[in-house]
Amino acid sequence: MSGEARLKLAHLYPNLMNIYGDRGNIICLRQRCLWREIELEVTGIGLDEEFDPLAYDLLFMGGGQDREQQMVAEDLQVKGQAIKAAIESGVVALAVCGGYQLFGRYYRPAEGPELVGIEVFDAWTIHKGSDVPRCIGNVVARWNNHTLVGFENHGGRTYLGPQAKPLAQVIHGHGNNSEDDGEGAVYKNAYGTYLHGSLLPKNPHFADHLLSLALAQKYGDFPLAPLDDSLETRAHEAALKMVGKRRWLSRLGT
Repeated sequence: MSGEARLKLAHLYPNLMNIYGDRGNIICLRQRCLWREIELEVTGIGLDEEFDPLAYDLLFMGGGQDREQQMVAEDLQVKGQAIKAAIESGVVALAVCGGYQLFGRYYRPAEGPELVGIEVFDAWTIHKGSDVPRCIGNVVARWNNHTLVGFENHGGRTYLGPQAKPLAQVIHGHGNNSEDDGEGAVYKNAYGTYLHGSLLPKNPHFADHLLSLALAQKYGDFPLAPLDDSLETRAHEAALKMVGKRRWLSRLGT
């Protein structure tokens, strides 16, 4: 059935929200589909362009600077209800850094107006000012008996309300706020995270998780054919070594 399968992905604001290699997540998903003879059609959706909540199986939005986030936040007030409708119906979404912040209730920058989010996640983000150190560095987090690795660089601290749960538990790094060991957020099939670098090429198990969810939503039972992930595993392990394998192993309790 792989040769007959087709997925559609909406890449939200690809020219504005694409820092630290976030576009690599799209490349990764496309390649992993290609290897399995699954067609992945990617459509970029920018400012003032319509979003059809019934047209897509996956959504992706990357990170951006505060200036770009302000432009996108204004546009999301038009698209927001349609995006939320898609996610409520089970569409799979991945929002990274600035995208993650704008999928929450609001982002309050150190300077300038508060940016209203679209409330996919019961979460809010506050930048506490230039005198508070940014959350920068390599991250290792525990997710579903696996590890996720990536790189974070954010001034905002994100806090989750009772209707959201963290994506992963921080083993090394800052995560959402450098206070509660949470990293990212989950609501239905929507995932928010601060992990750049890009996230998916170094975490093929998470990439396949997203693809499996999207395929199951569209086709029902759809097992993914296994791939040779030896290179991806080496990249993942190299990221673990950068923070010290002994350190994260002790925190995993192994």
